Amino acid sequence: MAMSRQVLARREVWAIIGAGVLIPIVFSIPATEVSISKGVQAVYDKVESIPPGGSLLLSFDFDPASKPELEPMGRALARHAFKRGVRVVAMGLWITGTSMAEAIVRESASEFGKVPTRDYTFLGWKPGGYLVIVEMGQDLRKTFPADFNRNPTVGMPVLDGLDSLRDFDYVVSIAAGDPGVEKWVIFGRQKHGFALGGGCTGVIQPGLYPYLQTGQLDGLIPKIRGAAEYELLLRRGHGIPEGLASAGMLSMSFAQLALVGLIVLGNVLHWRSGKGTGR
Repeated sequence: MAMSRQVLARREVWAIIGAGVLIPIVFSIPATEVSISKGVQAVYDKVESIPPGGSLLLSFDFDPASKPELEPMGRALARHAFKRGVRVVAMGLWITGTSMAEAIVRESASEFGKVPTRDYTFLGWKPGGYLVIVEMGQDLRKTFPADFNRNPTVGMPVLDGLDSLRDFDYVVSIAAGDPGVEKWVIFGRQKHGFALGGGCTGVIQPGLYPYLQTGQLDGLIPKIRGAAEYELLLRRGHGIPEGLASAGMLSMSFAQLALVGLIVLGNVLHWRSGKGTGR
């Protein structure tokens, strides 16, 4: 048999890889148990410690390009808060991710029957980058006179008792770059002293570890692996089914197994072709 007939066509290779990605999703294969990192456990424990009626500020500091890696942790944090009856105030420092972030919060709230302006609000985006953090540390309503849906923030039930960043029980920035977690540390946590956690892509993860080690961040959810760990904690603690991160981790594992299999197959075919031709 000619070697050209033994080698898989490019479309067949992609089909095998695609099958590896889709199999865990289509057949709803349950996620495997993973070890929980200290940073993820710290964020989970902090949200878990917020009393019902308390407050969580989520800042979605990323754009659609980072959505596959960061959306799962945003949803996991929102679901955790809504499950426990914690008020959620969300926003974003990246204009390109505004509509995406609003949809994540709205869909998570709908899952638990939460009412906008009473149980949660999405403040939206405001120009200024880190200056928005500075302004929120002084006067939340002055910084955002209305939310994303143009509801006045003055008199909004979900913001009752929340006049500035100091009043939140916990703040988490989910970031893909700058402005993001680092700016929340420097212009928020350092100045106003509120509890701060973070979520991030794998690219910026190493640069945030110094803040975690010095206690300027009390927890960190890194990349899709960290989001999968958080989803596992939610399943253990509240019976909430795993979400996008767990499925994504399984898909990556299946795809990697398929890739290894293709490498082995390619080497076997190459060896057989050389043997048959006397090479």
